[in-house]
Amino acid sequence: MALEPPPRLIRALGETPRDADTDDWLRKLPELAEEAVARRDLTVERVQVPGGRSSLVVLVRLADGTPAVLKLVPPRSRPAGERAALAHWGGLGAARLLDPAAADGALLLERLQRDVSVRSLPEAKSMLEAAGTLRRLWVAPPGGHRFETVAERTGRQAEAMRACPDPDAAPLVQAALAAREELLAGAPEERLLHGTFRQSKVLAGDRVPWLAVGPDPVVGECAFDLARLVRDRVEDLIATPSGAAVTRRRIKRLAESLDVDQERLRGWTLFRAVESGVRALRVGRVQDAELLLEFAGWL
Repeated sequence: MALEPPPRLIRALGETPRDADTDDWLRKLPELAEEAVARRDLTVERVQVPGGRSSLVVLVRLADGTPAVLKLVPPRSRPAGERAALAHWGGLGAARLLDPAAADGALLLERLQRDVSVRSLPEAKSMLEAAGTLRRLWVAPPGGHRFETVAERTGRQAEAMRACPDPDAAPLVQAALAAREELLAGAPEERLLHGTFRQSKVLAGDRVPWLAVGPDPVVGECAFDLARLVRDRVEDLIATPSGAAVTRRRIKRLAESLDVDQERLRGWTLFRAVESGVRALRVGRVQDAELLLEFAGWL
């Protein structure tokens, strides 16, 4: 069976600035996938389609028939960091890593129900379940860890934001950068964070009802991780006349339920929304950028 990358993955990688390593990885991906399957003695069922925007996901079975998922991630997406985080969580709150000793850039994971995320629940219930899952991930990082910090990641992002050519976005960019400086000056904690947490990253499982997938781990304060969840279903928020008020209530409820400072959550929500909006502008996703920047203007 040819393990070809699905069109969605090819399109998504093409939306971002090209680099030689990613081009080489994409060209060799079928061969890399076949080697990873053979190395682990797996039986392939099929490639997940449409799949994700940042990885090739292959449904497989272990030698004993246990269903699993083989995930291949391009080098720029830091698969070693994802592996280290999943190993540290040990299945608590996140999909269990089944090959912790492997070192080939592929990840063998317990299989979850990829078509069933907490987004399938009513909005209030989905937020509750997502927040509960996220809380379990917030643990102390391992000693001597090599994870990127919030300061490091947002520093790179801030440089790209300053280069935004859209004058209409300039006031929001300045507000977001100022919020970042203030937040980093008084960062209150150091926890291992998921990094890209949102409702679609929480899938139904057999071992426990809900587990997180697809981390881009980072070490820092919990409010940074929670900020991405605040804007979940942003298209619905924008379409609602009371969207700004709903957003403020959401920040308050999430902060209270997870013992996070409300103003720090608002500040990181602003920074992350503007950063995502500027990045969407940079790759030509104008409609997404407009939604994100309008949302940021409410904060």
